[in-house]
Amino acid sequence: MFCCRPWGPLWLCCVGALVLVCNLDAVAAPPEPHPGYRLLTEKAYLPPDFDQATFDDVWQSWPRPLREVAAKASAAERRRMAFERYGLTTRPGDDSGRPLQYVVDEAGNWTMNCFSCHGGSVYGRPTPGAPNNRFALQTMTEELRRTKLRLGKPLTRMDLGSLVIPLGTTHGTTNAVVFGVALMNYRDAELNIVNAPPPKVVHHDLDAPPWWHFHKRPNIYIDGFAERGHRGLMQFMLVEENGPEKFREWEPDFRQVYDYLMSLQAPRYEGPLDEALAERGQAVFADNCARCHGTYPDRLNPLPRDSLRGGGEETYPNERVPLSDLGTDPVRLQALSAAGRQRYADSWFAHGAEADRQQTVVDPDGYVAPPLDGVWASPPYLHNGSVPTLWHLLHPEQRPTVWRRTEEAMDTEKVGFRIETVDRVPLDEPDIAVRRQYFDTRRRGKSNAGHDYPDQLSEAEKTAVLEYLKTL
Repeated sequence: MFCCRPWGPLWLCCVGALVLVCNLDAVAAPPEPHPGYRLLTEKAYLPPDFDQATFDDVWQSWPRPLREVAAKASAAERRRMAFERYGLTTRPGDDSGRPLQYVVDEAGNWTMNCFSCHGGSVYGRPTPGAPNNRFALQTMTEELRRTKLRLGKPLTRMDLGSLVIPLGTTHGTTNAVVFGVALMNYRDAELNIVNAPPPKVVHHDLDAPPWWHFHKRPNIYIDGFAERGHRGLMQFMLVEENGPEKFREWEPDFRQVYDYLMSLQAPRYEGPLDEALAERGQAVFADNCARCHGTYPDRLNPLPRDSLRGGGEETYPNERVPLSDLGTDPVRLQALSAAGRQRYADSWFAHGAEADRQQTVVDPDGYVAPPLDGVWASPPYLHNGSVPTLWHLLHPEQRPTVWRRTEEAMDTEKVGFRIETVDRVPLDEPDIAVRRQYFDTRRRGKSNAGHDYPDQLSEAEKTAVLEYLKTL
């Protein structure tokens, strides 16, 4: 993400002499991180979740076989094991060892940030803005809670809240929308805390969208009910400790966070590519997919390969497709009531009664087709993460019922996760973290049905489209 680029000529040719000067500073010095990125990774907007001592000791709450391996490992190796178990990554270009997903202050306090869901890895490469498709928040919270109890440390909001509202039933998915509904229930339009009965919530895990789509989408969320804006990004701060004055105080910060998100671009596919096949796929895509997902006219221009991601105008329709046509899982759409959406529309987040009040769709009838920039880099697919590869997305009848990811590397043939399929989740597996790796599409909110538009394509056309999608 923060790569090193030369900002001046590498060699200077002086008239009258053959003098070569190596501009080492221009090559070696990486650009400064965006201020919005620094705010997300260095400034805590919530109370801490746990401290360094708790995290360093969490391995003693693991199942016995893994605990025995950790007992023989070095502290550094145990830390690597914990990152792997919980879906944490290091920060690109940062050798401090701090996780991308948490702010870690000088006192060793860890506080979750937005990268917990929106900062993961692209097939093993830590990437801010990528969906964290390995995040194991429920498992990590349970094991940290046991560790705190053993160490005599106080429990926090996450430890207690997860006893009532599940943080996610499958690793890599999040129940965060429900937390937003619940927390907003106890605020008025100006974000003052009010007494209210507990809201009715419908738990549903979602696949976090990639942040590199942010600059294209004028509306946020899969149903597109809310306009994009910096205030909407601040909803995660709705904890009791943060009153209305905190939101006003931190609003300038989130203008910078918003600018950072607007700057993000999808990573470029660097694997082998059949360019002639991809060109045929571009034509099929234009005829069958572009109406909802947009056009990418410059991605194949045509050869050479370096021109696949050039400049040029693109279009994004921001098309909301009625659920009756789309046919995908309805739980997410139905889980947010019109009253709940109206509460957001009337609030400070949507500018409330201010002159620049945003337009909020309180009763959407479907889901918005997302842009497909970097689609090869953001498995799994559909809004609930129920489809592991693009090949399976293009072959609705062959989507697996119960599956789990088996390794970090990309399945270059099917484009997405390398997976294994089973008949059912192995309930006799003693490690809950292993059981939560399995995605069971028969569970509520996890259906992989719908988006069967590829059925109208021939097998040759599907193969060509799959190749074209690598170029986006």
